[in-house]
Amino acid sequence: MTLSCTGIGIGTSRGTAIGQAHLLQRGRLELMPRYISREEVPDEVDRFRQAVSEAQRQLRAVQKKIPESTPSDIVAFIDTHLLMLNDAALVEVPINRIREQHCSAEWALQMQRNELAQVFDAMEDPYLRTRKDDVDHVVNRIQQRLLQLEEEDPEELKGKIILAQDLTPADAILMRHWGIAAFITEYGGPMSHTAILARSLGIPAVVGVRHATRCLRHGEQLIVDGEQGVVLAAVDDDTLSQYRSRIEAARLQTAELRRLIGQPAVTRDGRAIRLMANIELPEDIERTRSLGAEGVGLYRTEYLYMNRNAPPDEAEHYRAYLEVIQGLDGIPVTIRTLDLGVDKQIDGAYARDEQVCNPALGLRAIRLCLKEPRLFLPQLRAILRVAAQGPVRIMIPMLSTLREVYQLKGLIEQTKRSLARDGLPFDPDIQTGGMIEVPAAALSADAFARELDFLSIGTNDLIQYTLAIDRIDDAVNYLYDPLHPSVLRLIQMVIDAGRRQRIPVSMCGEMAGDPRHIPLLLGMGLTELSMQPGALLVAKRTLRNLDAARLIRQVGELMPSIDAPESADRLSRVLREAS
Repeated sequence: MTLSCTGIGIGTSRGTAIGQAHLLQRGRLELMPRYISREEVPDEVDRFRQAVSEAQRQLRAVQKKIPESTPSDIVAFIDTHLLMLNDAALVEVPINRIREQHCSAEWALQMQRNELAQVFDAMEDPYLRTRKDDVDHVVNRIQQRLLQLEEEDPEELKGKIILAQDLTPADAILMRHWGIAAFITEYGGPMSHTAILARSLGIPAVVGVRHATRCLRHGEQLIVDGEQGVVLAAVDDDTLSQYRSRIEAARLQTAELRRLIGQPAVTRDGRAIRLMANIELPEDIERTRSLGAEGVGLYRTEYLYMNRNAPPDEAEHYRAYLEVIQGLDGIPVTIRTLDLGVDKQIDGAYARDEQVCNPALGLRAIRLCLKEPRLFLPQLRAILRVAAQGPVRIMIPMLSTLREVYQLKGLIEQTKRSLARDGLPFDPDIQTGGMIEVPAAALSADAFARELDFLSIGTNDLIQYTLAIDRIDDAVNYLYDPLHPSVLRLIQMVIDAGRRQRIPVSMCGEMAGDPRHIPLLLGMGLTELSMQPGALLVAKRTLRNLDAARLIRQVGELMPSIDAPESADRLSRVLREAS
């Protein structure tokens, strides 16, 4: 067996596929500046408008081909791109560039793309930063029409492993409809929209495989392991046989997982674990409910603020939250307040003239909300009001000092008085919790636990801040280690603080939904996990095969000396045996 020269990429969805490589001539286009005469400008503007119209027509055609059974959150990706094709930033601004700078339509669009990319690159939240992909996908679709590039024949793609520099969400949806086996891309990360779609659609995928289109050959047989992030080429018969057996076993496991819907998340020795879902869009509601989540441990509200010139008002917040709690029909919902930074410039009132050198450490999340109450209070009022209609909690991101908690409590009390004066119903006893994602907050977890009703460990940022690495930066993401002794100590501090103060502690980061880490979290005493809906059944199966008392004893013995190599080795052995 030989590993392809591309090495290992980032696995974005569980599953394995075997098939012939199909090199897709699509991806990031290399364009050079081209300028035109004044007389050519009107025709160039018309050519650009025609390309935009053709791109819209293509996406509408994709919409018609999507099966009715496709989850609405997947369809929403196409809707988003259609909206962007009507956005002045991608349509009118390039036309103005053509008229003012006498440049080609391709170059005008590329210059605008580069400016928009700089805005997204400055965002501190890794998930939001990857939304630059949406801009690239829409821009590339227009460029392909400008350059009159041919589309692929669906019949040629059936059962193939797609090999491309990058894929758009529309590509992923169509190719799933056409029956592709898997895909490999040179660009992208685990939180890009294409990666998210691969997970939702159940397509094995490996992204971020550098130079894949040069090292792998069109037509050669490949194995794609979407869980391990591995692409194999030129394999022998024994290896092929092993992977075929793995694919058949996975098919049987999927049927077995579906039978867990409605079954309790209880360990072998009878310990009940609360499994909840992380959601972002209203479209996530049906899947969360159908998979039997016991609650929503993290409802991200940032989507309400995106792609607009002014922040949402109280009425818009209220309608969005009411739709969620009514759709979940009594399932408790934890709403996380705004987790954006001032660098996103929601509207001109919140922009700053000076350059933000490190947005991840700047004015964001609760810091921004406390500094700009007129941005925060409409959301706070809406949450308090909707809590009168169903079980709702407030969760505050990026707490680092108790002063923030005291200020927050003051704002909540002020908001309650304001709602009472207005004669609007609200929940006077709403629970307020904090996300522990800054090391300082974890170290002071006891103090936070005394002031809050619950804590939730946000491992994505906690790990990044503790280890001083950006997990979507290819140069350093190999250092992203959830099992680093320092990370484990901080997590244990938060769990212990919750137990001492008798308040619930959950985890809502990616670590919570990873079956490799669930035995460790259980052994550390965690009893509430919140994850992407697609991970719920795998987590439940994992938990039902574990002995909680045994893991608590084993992990408890190892944690005090977790820095020692022998303790780390023993912990790895314990986790392997548990899994």
